[in-house]
Amino acid sequence: MAAPQPAAGLTALVTGASSGIGTEFAQQLAAKGWHVTLVARRREKLESIAKGIVSGGGQADVVACDLADDDSRAALLEELASGSRQVAVLVNNAGSSTTGPIWSADVSAELGMVRADVEAVVHLCAALIPPMVERGSGVVLNVASTAAFQPIPGQAGYAAAKAFVLSYSQALHAELAGKGVSVTALCPGPVETGFADAAGFDPAVARKAMPDVMWESAADVATAAIDGAFAGKRVVIPGWANAAGAVAAQHLPRRLLLAMLRRQHPAMK
Repeated sequence: MAAPQPAAGLTALVTGASSGIGTEFAQQLAAKGWHVTLVARRREKLESIAKGIVSGGGQADVVACDLADDDSRAALLEELASGSRQVAVLVNNAGSSTTGPIWSADVSAELGMVRADVEAVVHLCAALIPPMVERGSGVVLNVASTAAFQPIPGQAGYAAAKAFVLSYSQALHAELAGKGVSVTALCPGPVETGFADAAGFDPAVARKAMPDVMWESAADVATAAIDGAFAGKRVVIPGWANAAGAVAAQHLPRRLLLAMLRRQHPAMK
């Protein structure tokens, strides 16, 4: 597969670009010469990031969009369709997590997570991949997690949502063989971003819950993901420890694995 190259009339769309890995995706793609379209809910934050990209010689536009909302996603797609640039690179990074046992779940938050983590990925892929196929070129990077490789008591919905993203991405990768378009699932382990706070974790507790060797920086994760996606890889798992953990999770007896994860998870203590 010949990956698309930066060119006039093309853009790299990054959702969840206002923080963490999403910001790194946007900055690194811009540094490679891509015009980037930054998407997230917080317009002011996006504009600040876009300003930094432009001041460094890059090109960036922003679109405020709540990826968990059907109408907001539809408006995003309408704006893209009416614009002068076609999406050649799609990074589905936006997402959220809930924590805690099911008996204390906030139903609205659980459903919002599914809309952001699952529905938005399907919606944008279904809308934006067909034009890539018509052009014979495109790169799609869907952000899953090492949580996708096992059920996680304490984050049941999140792990299930990311398992969907992993399965969906691998299936699309196979469907698109020979079409000039690749789909890659990124499965990071713990990353030093604001995600723990947003998910309801005390960052210090979250840090202690996972060995130091598994933690990766947002910059390193984004670099590995972009390199892997443009090389046409099906799955990218940054860090040897996370890759080993993903393999182990698939082979350990489920009863043993679930008991271990339940004891380990901060939300189940």
